[in-house]
Amino acid sequence: MSYFSRLATFVRANHRYVYLGTSVIAALGLASAQELATSSSFLYPTGIVQDVLWGFLWAWLALAAAALASKIVLRARYAETSLFSGASKRGIPAAALRWGSYLIVLITCLFIVDRYVVGTYDFAMASIALDSNPPDFLSGLIYMTYKSWPLLLSGIGTTIALAFFGTIIAFFLGLILVFVYLQQFDRVDNDFVRFVKTIGRGFARLYSTIVRGTPMMVQALLIYAAGFVVVRGFGLNTAEANAVWSQFSAGLVTISLNSTAYLMEVLRGGIEAVDPGQAEAARSLGLSQWQAMRRVVFPQGIKHAIPALTNEIIINIKDSSVLSAIGVFDLYFATTTIAGLYYRQMEVYVVAMAIYLVLTLIAGRMLEALGRKLGASESKTFLSSN
Repeated sequence: MSYFSRLATFVRANHRYVYLGTSVIAALGLASAQELATSSSFLYPTGIVQDVLWGFLWAWLALAAAALASKIVLRARYAETSLFSGASKRGIPAAALRWGSYLIVLITCLFIVDRYVVGTYDFAMASIALDSNPPDFLSGLIYMTYKSWPLLLSGIGTTIALAFFGTIIAFFLGLILVFVYLQQFDRVDNDFVRFVKTIGRGFARLYSTIVRGTPMMVQALLIYAAGFVVVRGFGLNTAEANAVWSQFSAGLVTISLNSTAYLMEVLRGGIEAVDPGQAEAARSLGLSQWQAMRRVVFPQGIKHAIPALTNEIIINIKDSSVLSAIGVFDLYFATTTIAGLYYRQMEVYVVAMAIYLVLTLIAGRMLEALGRKLGASESKTFLSSN
């Protein structure tokens, strides 16, 4: 049953503690009504509409208090004899109590929207309209975010592009490396093929060890500097070399190569989780080792590895922030730029943290849905490239 189906079932049901639960909601509505109204509020403190809504909330609290008193007096006979029991034949009908609770919830929502949502909107508009950066925290946060949204959007776009394309490239490179890593000697292999397989397995192990054992920031600095030297070696001047080997290109290569090592281990674990009898059955049918891996083992292994692949793209969204060390204008670089423009750090870092959280949550939910569609089980452990 979906979330909305469960919610609809809950709303249509008659609940035993309808007085208690709805009284808490009514008290929340009355507390919200005590907040100061703003210029855009549609429920004014002196308006007759608000007085009527207050009356409904207080009436429900009085009804709940009377029901409580009746329960204390009648005790075991409350459900059968009390006028306030929805189960009693001569009492208030359960449907009436349910619809009354709907009304209280609606009134409370109106007060919350009027006082908090509309109030927050007015506060934000007032902060944006200021001529200079206000000194208080919340106003400054809104002011700097609004004035600097083009920088933030540019940084968000770069972060998403690096994480998405870097993970996709790393996935295919990881497939190649894990295939090389898992190569075994075959009876028909000659000495040259055995030599190539040995070198390939050694390279895959060495690559995984070096990349997973060093920080991505150091890798980024090394790759950017080495790439620049290589490009300059073709006779290009500094400006031309920067146009060919940009910070974004170096950052994409860094994330791709870094994630390749982790995805190789993830894919290797997923492939090794496949029953060895699958590969043996494929070989007994006449398939070569490559055909057995490609047609039988790899599809099942990739399905096992989907949850960890999901985690890797989330990690890349966060870890792309270290690429600011080579000048990549990602979300973190945009954040530090804005902090330098206004000489305020806390406000803009809170905004950056919220954006990173939203990006990772969205990516996680989308990829989890994809994993469920493909029949992948939930991941119990996560590899991290931090």
